[in-house]
Amino acid sequence: MTVGELAEKLGLEIMSCGSRALNTAVTGVYSCDLISHAMAKLNPGNVWITVHTNLNVAAVASLAEASCVLVPENIEISGQTLERAEEKEVIFLSGGKSAARFCYEILSLLESPS
Repeated sequence: MTVGELAEKLGLEIMSCGSRALNTAVTGVYSCDLISHAMAKLNPGNVWITVHTNLNVAAVASLAEASCVLVPENIEISGQTLERAEEKEVIFLSGGKSAARFCYEILSLLESPS
């Protein structure tokens, strides 16, 4: 599944790097709001779900090779963070559900037979 397919299935808004979303593979999901812990635990291809929207999130997502960052609960993402995301080629998604609900739905999609 690609980030674009995930966004479509879950009704997510693509906030940055939309052209990359169609080709970026999703391999798992990880939810954590402690940035240093996420930096150590994120696997390449993971959707990183976090309520944080500061500049460091784009840097960590890039270093960890996360497929994208998903900001839950319609939390506003600043223009400065989205600019940094574009520079680092990090896809940011936004949606209204809780982090727990998104984890469940993403895992369900990844584990269901195609």
